[in-house]
Amino acid sequence: MCTCITYKNGDFYFGRNMDLEYSFGECVVITPRSFPLHFRHNRYLPQHYAMIGMAAGSEAFPLYAEAVNEKGLCMAGLNFPGNAYYRKAAVGKRNLATYELIPWLLGTCASTAEAAEQLRDIMITGEAFSESMPPAQLHWMLADREGSIVVESVREGIKIYENPFGVLTNNPSFEYHRTNLNNYLNVTAGYPESGFCPTELFPVEGASYYPRLEPYSQGMGGIGLPGDFSSASRFVKAAFVKWNSVCAQNEEENVSQCFHILDSVAMPRGAVITQDGKYDLTTYSCCANADTGVYYFKTYGNSQINAVDMRKAELDGNALTEYPLETGQKIRALN
Repeated sequence: MCTCITYKNGDFYFGRNMDLEYSFGECVVITPRSFPLHFRHNRYLPQHYAMIGMAAGSEAFPLYAEAVNEKGLCMAGLNFPGNAYYRKAAVGKRNLATYELIPWLLGTCASTAEAAEQLRDIMITGEAFSESMPPAQLHWMLADREGSIVVESVREGIKIYENPFGVLTNNPSFEYHRTNLNNYLNVTAGYPESGFCPTELFPVEGASYYPRLEPYSQGMGGIGLPGDFSSASRFVKAAFVKWNSVCAQNEEENVSQCFHILDSVAMPRGAVITQDGKYDLTTYSCCANADTGVYYFKTYGNSQINAVDMRKAELDGNALTEYPLETGQKIRALN
């Protein structure tokens, strides 16, 4: 359960909510250009683009959930259970395990166009990183300031979709989400006008027995906008809030606005109970400025926005840099 968005207002931003019932040992990780990336079936990359994102702690390989590289290409993996289908390594293909896909594409591609071209020859395989870490069932969203694509490895093969919405959630497939948005043509952020009945059928002004239909509250243009936490509903609401988002064109307000968009579809503990009786919640939210390489994040327990600047690290180095998350709430006392 996750939601991913893009946001462009001067600079270009890429954000996501990680919705899980557990922590996966995540921390902010910077992979410098000279950190050797070893792949199961491909040549290893001694040199590649630097990247920053949230990853499971591993000194051997950055297990990114999402990341952005120094060229402004962004990528995130989102849960896609039951639909994701992986194959065995094949001769003549660039074979990549699910956990290798983000480091490979962000390490070798400067744009979504380059990534889409590479994906034509990629076979996504189902090898596990370790016995305790089986392959996750995922689909992926890639984006830069020029556009976005969705990648789904299903039984029919790898499908690549143009994503003009700049939004992705979970099941069903992206094709469904794209079609489902048509069910909300009537929703508006503006002050609504009645379309329930032709105006010529209303009685003359002053008739008391048949009142005109008029809004009685602000926000009634959004009636029909879903508010539950299903992936289809989160897709619709995130797209609506993003498309109608307005803020000043500066870093502080852009970052704040990205988090407000993500907050509109975030999960509080207790609102979603899994089949195992556990609670799905938004363990962290992040927003990366793809133009500057600054990665912002907050956690469920600490709503303060934290920042890590990739370009302040030694990007020509050969070792991963990790920043642990602060999960305890910080409250500023004013008296």
